[in-house]
Amino acid sequence: MHNEHWVFGYGSLIFRVDFPYLEKRPASIAGWARRFWQGSHDHRGMPHAPGRVVTLVESPGNLCGGMAYRVKEDVFEHLDHREKNGYRRVDTTLLFRDDSMQEGTVYIAEHDNHAYLGPAPMAQIASHIVASSGPSGQNIDYLLELDAALLNLGIDDPHVNGLARLARAMLKAC
Repeated sequence: MHNEHWVFGYGSLIFRVDFPYLEKRPASIAGWARRFWQGSHDHRGMPHAPGRVVTLVESPGNLCGGMAYRVKEDVFEHLDHREKNGYRRVDTTLLFRDDSMQEGTVYIAEHDNHAYLGPAPMAQIASHIVASSGPSGQNIDYLLELDAALLNLGIDDPHVNGLARLARAMLKAC
């Protein structure tokens, strides 16, 4: 087990699992909140017009739910490449639904990385997402797939759900 690790997914790692894993379990990490504050120049946007994807921001008292994967160490080569646009690995404690805990890794794009877009009004973020696309597809698909995946896991995330509602209304109005 020494070459096995847990990795925590809170964004596309929940709904786009393109890596081998030994086990997956719903989990949470404490003290973080999911926010669409990271730019995506390589997946859901372009270098001249980045899309918006999620990162984590410190939020004392908050639990951020997602999916944890037990993986072999060699999976990190793939994940490091996938999460290369401003994300870095951070050690964290995973809290499972059965109240057990495990040490793991999460990718976080902090405010000092080159692709960080930061906070903005919800309507502005939703509009940005609706208008963006990149090599991995439409930015709106990322938002709606994440929203559906979180609801499927029984996770209430007002930020993601609110953006999804706004984006759907914008699409309907077009």
